[in-house]
This record gives sequence, structure tokens and C-alpha cells, in this order.
Amino acid sequence: MQIAKAMGAEVTAVDSAIKEDMLRNIGVDSFIDFNAEHFTKSGQTFDVIFSMVATSSYSGCIKMLNPKGRYLLANPRLFDMLKSVATSKFTDKKAIFVFAGEKEEELLTLKEMIEEGKIKAVVDKVYSFEQVAEAHRRVETEQRLGSVVATFYQNRNSN
Repeated sequence: MQIAKAMGAEVTAVDSAIKEDMLRNIGVDSFIDFNAEHFTKSGQTFDVIFSMVATSSYSGCIKMLNPKGRYLLANPRLFDMLKSVATSKFTDKKAIFVFAGEKEEELLTLKEMIEEGKIKAVVDKVYSFEQVAEAHRRVETEQRLGSVVATFYQNRNSN
């Protein structure tokens, strides 16, 4: 978010209403509650759409792009990956999917950015190893306000 804002981007988030305050606090300019309206029917257009939801409407998102717009898929379905090739080849829009490499160098860069305060983590709740099933249920509800963290070590100071 901070990088997009530094580049002068106006950011619109699509999520459930429970997350609106948190998203606005980290810099979102506009918010669409997907339970109140389907974002592809909002009439808005964008230069870039970054989708992390595999069930997003591929064609709906492509229609929302401005000419020469970019559709970035972070969690693509196989059929959407195939459609992205055709979109990029036969239209003025680009659909791009990539998978996180998680190379050591990339992770170290992220670590440095966090330590320098360039990236701030939003943590919903921390669960112990014994609570992993509960943590997983929390993630599935989509009611979390940030990341859910599971610890796999015993706190030595808890005795």
C-alpha cells in the first residue's frame, strides 16, 4: 500500500465491511463492501486491478480496466491463467499472474523493509500451536483484521 501511495496511486479496496476501518487506516482511499454491492457492477474503472481472490470474475475485472490497464492475479485458477494469455495477446490490456518465489534474498529484503518501518504488519491474533485448528477457522471466516499468526514454540516466560 505504501509503495502504491508513494507513486501517487489512488487505492480502492474491496472487502467485507468489518475490514473497512482497518483498510482506511493503512491508506485505502475508497472502499467497496462486497456484501453490499458487487464491485464489478460499480461502474468504476481502474488502471490496475490486483486480485487475491480466486473466485473474482475474470471477465468482470477485465471490463473494469481502462485502456492499457493491468490485471494482476495473485491466486489464479488454471482457466484464468489461460485467459490471461489471450487477453494480453489480443487486447490492449495485460493480465499477469505470478507465484511468490520466496527466495532468501526476497525474504531478507522484506525483513529489512519491515525493520525500517516501510512495511507494517497488521496482526489480527496470535495463536499457540495447540490452537492451530482455531486459527485456521478464524482465517476461513474472513472476519480477521490482518494476519493470523501461529507460534510453534513455547514461551519460556509463561511459567
